[in-house]
Amino acid sequence: MEGSQVQGPVPTLLSTLNQKQLETLARFRERYGDRLDDHTLARFLEARKFDDQKATQMIEKLFSWRIEQEVDQIHLFEFPELPQVKQVYPHGFHKTDRYGRPIYIERIGALDLNRLFEITTEDRMLKYYIREYEAMVKEKIPACARAAGFPVEQTLTILDLGGSSMKLMSKKVINFVKIASSVCQDYYPEILGRMFLVNTPTLFSMAWKVIKGFVDKKTQKKIVTEGSRYQRKLLELVAPENLPDFLGGTCNCEGGCLNSNAGPWSALPSS
Repeated sequence: MEGSQVQGPVPTLLSTLNQKQLETLARFRERYGDRLDDHTLARFLEARKFDDQKATQMIEKLFSWRIEQEVDQIHLFEFPELPQVKQVYPHGFHKTDRYGRPIYIERIGALDLNRLFEITTEDRMLKYYIREYEAMVKEKIPACARAAGFPVEQTLTILDLGGSSMKLMSKKVINFVKIASSVCQDYYPEILGRMFLVNTPTLFSMAWKVIKGFVDKKTQKKIVTEGSRYQRKLLELVAPENLPDFLGGTCNCEGGCLNSNAGPWSALPSS
């Protein structure tokens, strides 16, 4: 059981706020409390360093975006091509780390963008991302908190770059990563707890200089880059039975870990 591997809770965002920040939160609660809870408001404030004007702009942009993308109905969006998509873009949530956080994994090195966009479209991928972010916030993270027995607010993301080589320098790949990261940063801020980039190729430093240009500085500090000797550091955060064998763990789910939907949320309907 994933919850049995938990080392202890990560401090909640609300518990770390100082008096001045709590006063700012109270002002935003008066403005937006009928639409956003305290935790969500605190995430947007934290993302903009509790700057009233910048946080207000970010929240107002959120409201407009949710209407434009029909986010309140996104759970109705059907994505029947997902099994085919996962063949050329292996990704998915898989169990939890030692802090009870859901683990999200992408095998970027296996990404075949040309085949991906023969299967689906950029617009449909965007809608799929939004649907998955909504499910993560509303279903997966709460399920992890219930399993852990304490608040869980963030995720652990692992990006496996093995086999990617020069593909990372492709403009198509960089734009693809940019679309996904912008959804997270702009509309689901402060969800990422830690990110591991593993099996980074020799030329990755060149690609990273480009990619980190659209990753905010605070997020950059949460990112750890490792070559092929990453297992020890990763296993400090994830119990071996919760980590897929292709990442150095012992888990080998039938049908593939990234297709298993294994985790505290597994009783929920599969995407």
